[in-house]
Amino acid sequence: MHGGVVIERDRGTPQGGPLSPLLANVLLDEVDKELERRGHRFVRYADDCNVYVRSFRAGHRVMALLQRLYGRLHLTINASKSAVADAFGRKFLGYSLWAASKGEVKRAVSQKALATFRQRIRQLTRRSGGRSMAEVIERVRPYLIGWKAYFTLAQTPGVWRRLDEWLRHRLRAIQLKQWRRGTTIYRELVALGASTAVARKVAANSRRWWRNSRMALNGALPIAYFDRLGLPRLS
Repeated sequence: MHGGVVIERDRGTPQGGPLSPLLANVLLDEVDKELERRGHRFVRYADDCNVYVRSFRAGHRVMALLQRLYGRLHLTINASKSAVADAFGRKFLGYSLWAASKGEVKRAVSQKALATFRQRIRQLTRRSGGRSMAEVIERVRPYLIGWKAYFTLAQTPGVWRRLDEWLRHRLRAIQLKQWRRGTTIYRELVALGASTAVARKVAANSRRWWRNSRMALNGALPIAYFDRLGLPRLS
């Protein structure tokens, strides 16, 4: 598509398809072999590559080497996305690195990937449209399952826990907005087993959905409530 018009393609491959990384592996095979011959530690997926060295001076030498190798293949390194930098400040395929106790290096979900996750969840759970909570959860379920499977190598349980809490907080706010009126909120919470005191307290602030979807409401709409509706847990 170009300007909303379908045009015939005469260069490149479709983004996200299996052909692009396959052709990249064929084309960049000689680059991999040269890095291996020189004893470098590196990881590459399609055209995304990280080379790990011990110093910034060595990093600049490797960058110059890659520019020469890619130049022979009539390829150009994207200067805006490439850099000689500390490994802890870079990301690879949505992952980043962090230093744990005793110098152990572990994997984490990059900040950009976390921001993308929240943005996508907001899109899938927009607080409008009148959908039931079961329908909202059914809509986010495939994304959560796929996202968790992709980032299963991340070693940051605290991040998973905070994302779970944020998502349930958002869903509670959506549920309050769907009930909307204080009398409806009171009736539904009592039907779910909440005490009359809790139901009355939440219903009294029926229009403050985000602020009202914490504390007292956590007990009325606990984790088990979302488990019954089929919401996958990240942690």
